[in-house]
Amino acid sequence: MSRPFSSVRARAALAATLVVCVALIAAGTAVVAVLRHNLTDRAGLESEVRARTVAGAQAALNGDFGGLDLPDDDDDLVQVVDSAGRVLSASDDLDGRAAVADYAPAAADTPLSTASDGSGDDHGGDNHGRRSHGGDGRDDDSGDDEDISPPRGKVGTDVDHRTLRVTVDGEAHDYTFAAVQGTTYGGRTYTVYAGTSLEDQQATLAQVSRAMLTGLPFLLVVVAGVTWLVTRRALRPVEGIRSEMAEITGSGDLARRVPQPRSRDEIARLASTTNETLAALEKSVERQHRFVADASHELRSPIASLRTQLEVADQHPALLNTTDLLHDVVRLQGLATDLLLLARLDAGEQPGGTAVDLAVLVAEDVARHAQSGRITPTLKIEDTLLSVRGSGGQLSRVLANLLDNAQRHASAAVTVGLETEGDVVLLTVADDGHGIAPADRERVFERFVRLDEARGRDDGGAGLGLAIARDVVHRHGGTLTVTDAPGGGAAFEVRLPRAD
Repeated sequence: MSRPFSSVRARAALAATLVVCVALIAAGTAVVAVLRHNLTDRAGLESEVRARTVAGAQAALNGDFGGLDLPDDDDDLVQVVDSAGRVLSASDDLDGRAAVADYAPAAADTPLSTASDGSGDDHGGDNHGRRSHGGDGRDDDSGDDEDISPPRGKVGTDVDHRTLRVTVDGEAHDYTFAAVQGTTYGGRTYTVYAGTSLEDQQATLAQVSRAMLTGLPFLLVVVAGVTWLVTRRALRPVEGIRSEMAEITGSGDLARRVPQPRSRDEIARLASTTNETLAALEKSVERQHRFVADASHELRSPIASLRTQLEVADQHPALLNTTDLLHDVVRLQGLATDLLLLARLDAGEQPGGTAVDLAVLVAEDVARHAQSGRITPTLKIEDTLLSVRGSGGQLSRVLANLLDNAQRHASAAVTVGLETEGDVVLLTVADDGHGIAPADRERVFERFVRLDEARGRDDGGAGLGLAIARDVVHRHGGTLTVTDAPGGGAAFEVRLPRAD
């Protein structure tokens, strides 16, 4: 049973839904906060306008507070309070009550001595609850002019806003109040408290919040569905690649390839890389099968020859030919050694990193082959400081294989040269034989490949020497190529990185 959200589509849909949910909640919270602020400011502005209108009415400035035209609905409340806290006038819903607010009390009545000096113009509290207190029309001992009430017949320029809960008709409601101070022509100070109900604003916020919360699940379902469908469409080529790979694995047919979309995105590159891997795997398997078949064929001949000779010797001891028997055993031993080395190379065996003096190694191997070969090689070494990094035994095997090949095909001369080309050491093994045609210069390095003149059993070659030599050189970071020798014949050139 698969685990929940075990698929990429499910995880992508869940992640997209969560991200959108968080974004929508944050955006909705910001919208509600901005809307609440705007609505509250609007209600406060309405309260301020109403308070200034009442405070600046001619009846109020004349001190006739009973003649003020005040609103009588529940949404708009007005109350006029003097400096002693007595209610001078109020809306019907507040009539007969004590002052509903006292956060901005009016200063004491202005005496006649300061009635006409105008020192109280444009002074009062600020918009954060600090109002004028005390009020004989003069500055206090500290020189702070914020305690001076408006001059006679004037309305203060400052306004103070507060949100209060007021009980109207037995129910409590939130109001935003604006307090404005004024002074009558007779010097009497007063404060007008005008309140605007926040019920409509709160209802609007509640409606907007409900609409957002109601629409949020549907929007999240849409986001999850769209993400699921888009992800499913985007991953459809991946599913095609997976199913095709499963069929290839089940059938073992490495010639098949996964479908590659025409787009140039990551999935197309994945399909291309998968097909390249399948091609390399197919080539490797074919090479392995061919290697096993060729190895079986090469092993069958000496083993069959040994068995035949041993059976004849068992029946006729006098007919035992030890020379042929030893030749077949040596050939079989050399073939087994070559096969084991190729197996190690195919398994990824890497040479060591020790420094190898190639000049000494070549000199010793050439001297050894001079004693056993039919042609004595000529050695030319231009420099004695020719070191490379790698395995001395494997590099010696490379030179031995090249010398064996050269002596097998040479007419009268084999030349071995060692020199430097910048940061590269060049080893050349040349013969004066018939050479190798350009069409066969790559094929000759394939395993178990022997050209027509080398197919004789008497030559003793199994077609592995050059293949082993190239594989070893490649693992040492070098190259092995074949060209025409200066005097005719073939010249094999080994280039290896020179050690510091």
